[in-house]
Amino acid sequence: MISDFKPYIDRLRSSGLRPTKQRLAICKTLFGKPQTFHFTIESLKKIISRETNYKISIATLYNTVHTLRKKGYLKKISLQNTKTYFDTNTKKHHHFYDEDADKLSDIKNEDILVSKLPHTPKGKKIKEIEVIVRIASDNHNQRKIVKSIT
Repeated sequence: MISDFKPYIDRLRSSGLRPTKQRLAICKTLFGKPQTFHFTIESLKKIISRETNYKISIATLYNTVHTLRKKGYLKKISLQNTKTYFDTNTKKHHHFYDEDADKLSDIKNEDILVSKLPHTPKGKKIKEIEVIVRIASDNHNQRKIVKSIT
């Protein structure tokens, strides 16, 4: 049983966190799935409460997620300075942001080609380029469909 949690215990300890039951539940939710996924702190709280019986405070979630991000185990994606998502896929890649569903999905790094970059300010260099492609329903086409049906 404890061997099931060894990778999570190691990850927490390497991040400077004590492996409590709540933090182990957070790690199992984040890293115990075959697919990577995107989440907000609020959505993670719902997922954990649905999958476990643990009551985990927002503060514990916030502190654990941000500590794991600082160690490179999670990627942070900020949208319009109002919403922050995290990604369990830390490899270089890009995202679609579906404004209707309020959801992120991955775009492979090789599927986007950036051909021209601006000069960086003096003393700065480009660290990484991440493209977020915003998508939404084409309301114009939806109106045409509704008109043709009625």
